[in-house]
Amino acid sequence: MITSRNKVIQSNHIFGQLVLGPPGSGKSTYCFEMSKYLREIGREVSIINLDPGNENMKYTPDIDIMNLIKVEDVMEFHKLGPNGSLMYCMEYLEKNVKWLISELKKLKPSYLIFDCPGQIEIFTHSRCLSNIFNKLEIMGYHLCSVNLIESHYCSEPTKFISTLLLSLNIMLNISLPHVNVLSKAELFKRFESKLIFNLEFYTEVLDLKFLLEAIDFDFPKYAKLNAAIVSMVEDYSLVTFELLDYYNKTTVAKVKHAIDKANGYINASEESND
Repeated sequence: MITSRNKVIQSNHIFGQLVLGPPGSGKSTYCFEMSKYLREIGREVSIINLDPGNENMKYTPDIDIMNLIKVEDVMEFHKLGPNGSLMYCMEYLEKNVKWLISELKKLKPSYLIFDCPGQIEIFTHSRCLSNIFNKLEIMGYHLCSVNLIESHYCSEPTKFISTLLLSLNIMLNISLPHVNVLSKAELFKRFESKLIFNLEFYTEVLDLKFLLEAIDFDFPKYAKLNAAIVSMVEDYSLVTFELLDYYNKTTVAKVKHAIDKANGYINASEESND
């Protein structure tokens, strides 16, 4: 899904993307693969890890929030659970945003990729990260949120509707140019037989009344609720998806183009055509 800026942006500004998505959607893998692809076409890239509990990074971050605060330390010191500790860390980062800004200023000029935590509550029920990114926007950073959703959520109508609602919620809460991505598209073949409609229906989010009929057939008592949810998604007309297969450079390039269009990135002359 793409929402773009209606203004001219100078090429010397700082651009970047915020990688969001629930656990298992492939955020760290995305950061690694996208950074590798961007470097291959000639773009300088820096990766910022904003997940204080990220123990499965496939990359070496240029800035790491775990140098400021760690989930496990908060759990031990404050006797909080994993989710409460993560929320504490995000609030701590917001209060100490000068640390992040200082670290960003130390980086050589580059395109930024922020690897964000996977707990959805941070983006649907909290303004911590949204406030931080808005502050960076005011400073001249041109950012785009990239919301990763696993492709298998298309396999059942109810899962897909919940995905649409979640994506819309995050878009409205983060308030930045936004691209929704169906990650792990290579797995479509495993559940292709379960799809009620063709792939374009799910990426373009076509007439949802057909999906609603399939849901109401299985869950008639929720018909009015489902209709209200579908109506809200359709009223905004904002949610569409890009397909991403990490092993298919064509899909990686399409996602890159969508993100560049959303945040107004102007290709440098030295970048190769892709």
